[in-house]
Amino acid sequence: MKPNVGKTDKIFRIIAAIVVIYLAHQVFTESPWNYILYVLGAMFILTSVFSYCPAYYPLGMNTCEKKE
Repeated sequence: MKPNVGKTDKIFRIIAAIVVIYLAHQVFTESPWNYILYVLGAMFILTSVFSYCPAYYPLGMNTCEKKE
């Protein structure tokens, strides 16, 4: 897997994961949305840790800084 997630994108994903997991834990406690938000938060964390987003590949996107 070639990395396609840049530093700024990673920071955004981590912040979004924290917000989504907080919402799942505090706001949607008795709702089916609770589990969906946990999965979404986990996906944000995993894509930022591994620097690879599977959704970027078919779209041809890459936010990594180019090394020359």
